[in-house]
Amino acid sequence: MTGSEVPPSFRLAYVPGVTPTKWVRIWNERLPDIPLTLVPVSATEASDVLRAGGADAGFVRLPIDRTDLSAIPLYTETTVVVVPKDHVVAAVDEVSAEDLADDIVLHPLDDTLDWERRPENPANERPATTADAIELVAAGVGLLVVPQSLARLHHRKDLTYRPVSGAPESRIALSWPEDETTDLVEEFIGIVRGRTVNSSRGRSPAPAQPKGKRPDKDGARRKPAAGKSTGKSPRTGSGAPKVGKRGKPRRRP
Repeated sequence: MTGSEVPPSFRLAYVPGVTPTKWVRIWNERLPDIPLTLVPVSATEASDVLRAGGADAGFVRLPIDRTDLSAIPLYTETTVVVVPKDHVVAAVDEVSAEDLADDIVLHPLDDTLDWERRPENPANERPATTADAIELVAAGVGLLVVPQSLARLHHRKDLTYRPVSGAPESRIALSWPEDETTDLVEEFIGIVRGRTVNSSRGRSPAPAQPKGKRPDKDGARRKPAAGKSTGKSPRTGSGAPKVGKRGKPRRRP
C-alpha cells in the first residue's frame, strides 16, 4: 500500500429511533477487515449528510428530498401518543386522533410525522426537540404523538404510550447518493435485504434446502398415476393383491 492509498471503510448514518445493531453485526461477520463506523444524525439533517459525503449510506425517515439520492423503503412504524401513567388514555388499549381533541398536543420542531391536519388543540410554543417535549409531557403540560421507536428511545418510568389510529405514520428507508452506489453500498443493501453470503447481488436468495435432499420441483410429493406401479414389491406393498407362498410346487400340465 502506498502512502496515498486509504484503506476501505464504511460509514453508516442513522436517525434517532433506528437500531442498526443487527446489520452492523452481520457486516462485521462478513467483512471483518472493513470497519463500519456509525454516524448518528437528526432526521432533518440526514439527507444533507449523505449528499455532503458524511456517510456512505444511512437509515432515514421518509419523506426526504430524493434529488440525487436513492432510497429503499424498509418498514412503517406504529404511531403512538406519549402520556403520563395517570392519564385517562393509559386506561385504554388504543385511541384515535380525534380522542385527543381536548388535550394539548405538543409539536416539537424536529417532529418526524407528516401531518395533513394536526390535532386541534396545539401548544402555544413548539419545543425545540422531541426530548424537550417528553420533559413537558412528564410535567403535565401536554401529550406527544411520535413513532413508537422514539417513545421507546425516550422511555421514562412515569410515562407510557398507546397506539393512535388516524394519525400519520413514519417510514424508515435505507438511502445513499445515486452516483455513489459502490460495491460496499451494494454489500450493505444485501445485508439489509437478508441476502446470504453466497447469493448474487440484486437477486433474492433461494430458500435453503436441507443437506442431502433435493427440492421437489412440483413443491410436493407426486402421486402415482392411475394404473402405474408404485415401485413396491407386490409381496410387501400395501394394498397389493395376494400371491401364492414362495416354495409351493406348481402343478404339472
